[in-house]
Amino acid sequence: MAMLDGPVRPIPPARLPALALRAVPAWAPRMDERLRGILLIIGATLLFSTSDAAAKLVTQTLPMLEVAWVRYLVFVLAALFPALRRGGDLLRTRRPWQQMARGVAILASALLFLLGLRVLPMADAAAINFVSPLLITALAVPLLGETVGLGRWVALGVGLCGAVLAAQPGSSAFQIGAIFPLLSALAWAFAMVLTRGFAAAERPATTLLWTAASGFVLLSLLLPIDARVPSGRELALCLLIGVVASGGQFLVVLAYRLAPASLLAPFSYVQLIWSTLAGYLVFGAAPATATLIGAAVIAGSGLYSAGRERART
Repeated sequence: MAMLDGPVRPIPPARLPALALRAVPAWAPRMDERLRGILLIIGATLLFSTSDAAAKLVTQTLPMLEVAWVRYLVFVLAALFPALRRGGDLLRTRRPWQQMARGVAILASALLFLLGLRVLPMADAAAINFVSPLLITALAVPLLGETVGLGRWVALGVGLCGAVLAAQPGSSAFQIGAIFPLLSALAWAFAMVLTRGFAAAERPATTLLWTAASGFVLLSLLLPIDARVPSGRELALCLLIGVVASGGQFLVVLAYRLAPASLLAPFSYVQLIWSTLAGYLVFGAAPATATLIGAAVIAGSGLYSAGRERART
């Protein structure tokens, strides 16, 4: 064995952190952010399903515009709280027109889906609305320049088939009322692509404040068209919708700051699982075998998409 020439010199302590960093794969921090984004979007779907179930209950007796107005009242108050603490600094935005467009799109999506819930069963409305992840991926390519491979297009298609299988939409899903959740999905997809487009330049609290304020102003103008004094139960449900939906909006903004829209899209299908549970617990609709099979297909689609993203990175 060859001997070393001269004494062995220890590594200077100042170089140790740099050498330690070299042992960490370059993709590790980015993959950690993407995983957090996926978990946030899954949490958002749980909150949105809870909000949808409460909305379907209360819109049976209370005007839809009034339900949406109370929801946005809670939304704007929650968004204003951090703004007041910072002396109005959160009101400043670099993208005012994009922020207002996002706010209008989010409101349009909410109102259209409420209309769909009034005329369709919850499972049918949710199944049709699940075209939104596919639309997000489709819009992210021309509007954001994101690259989507064939594998993820296939994963999205499979996930959509799983959603339809799990929800088992009957003939009622193909009546004229089906246009409402379809248009809701289109508005939501546009809002999510806008979110991804300016999320890196805007703080989440600023985006939430502009979204809440835009929707609240429009609803306040429309409220006199159809409104009445709600009962205590109706008001409680409306407040619940506002709190839960506002939390979901915040999670969505955070998620799209951490991961690409095309990666998060398949995980929106998890909302089908929450909607199935809500339908069983609130409306007594027990999940069928096809629902469980569809949920497995959705999960497989999302996991495959995440694996493809990691391999590409």
